[in-house]
Amino acid sequence: MEETTGACRLRTIGYKLWYGDFCALHETTLDIPSNRITAIIGPSGCGKSTFIRTFNRMNELIPGVRVAGEVLLDGQDIFRLDVVELRRLVGMVFQKPNPFPKTIFDNVAYGPRAHGLRDRNRLAEIVEKSLRSAALWDEVKDDLSKSGLALSGGQQQRLCIARTLAVEPEVILMDEPASALDPIATLKIEELLQTLKKDYTIVIVTHNMQQAARVSDFTAFFMTDENRSGHLIEYGPTSRVFTNPREKTTEDYISGRFS
Repeated sequence: MEETTGACRLRTIGYKLWYGDFCALHETTLDIPSNRITAIIGPSGCGKSTFIRTFNRMNELIPGVRVAGEVLLDGQDIFRLDVVELRRLVGMVFQKPNPFPKTIFDNVAYGPRAHGLRDRNRLAEIVEKSLRSAALWDEVKDDLSKSGLALSGGQQQRLCIARTLAVEPEVILMDEPASALDPIATLKIEELLQTLKKDYTIVIVTHNMQQAARVSDFTAFFMTDENRSGHLIEYGPTSRVFTNPREKTTEDYISGRFS
């Protein structure tokens, strides 16, 4: 396995996951560095989303899931951490924007309120900071009482990112965050990621090879075997994986010979 540079924020060691009797992820050992963007690529059904949902234990919500191996956040076993605290530290942005049917302000304030914060002035500070960090403040600052559902798709996704940032996570997981957006909104999300990685560790699932090449520092390529079990085929700096892959399977996938 190719070494990453800098501090390791997330790590899996021999990690496996089953849905009932079906092994969805084969033994996976991977280091994800701090303050970098790591892209997870591969064809549909190879375990990409399953893999990133490991890091905030969302897979546990599915009946019959069991796991083996280690998953570490800053060296701590995530399965020994309080799951509520883990999900504060490891935020998630989903494929389709999912703002709550609340005002813009209440969408962003939802997390801090859920963690017990009631001071209106402090909430206002957090909302502004989070919206600024999500590059949305200038577009909505004069109408925070507007429903989050009334925003455009790209704005809704940035609102969901602001909602995630409001609880001060260390890691942001993104499951195809731009797949439902138009090219202009997608570009705004990609530009935002470059800003956010200064303060956060970001893991993004994408089917878009050009997007992975543009935004990520490291790329992990997953494939399925004859039993449909997901395997990590190759991992390393994005520039190397895309220009000089070590595995022919990686080269074939990136070049579009199969999907």
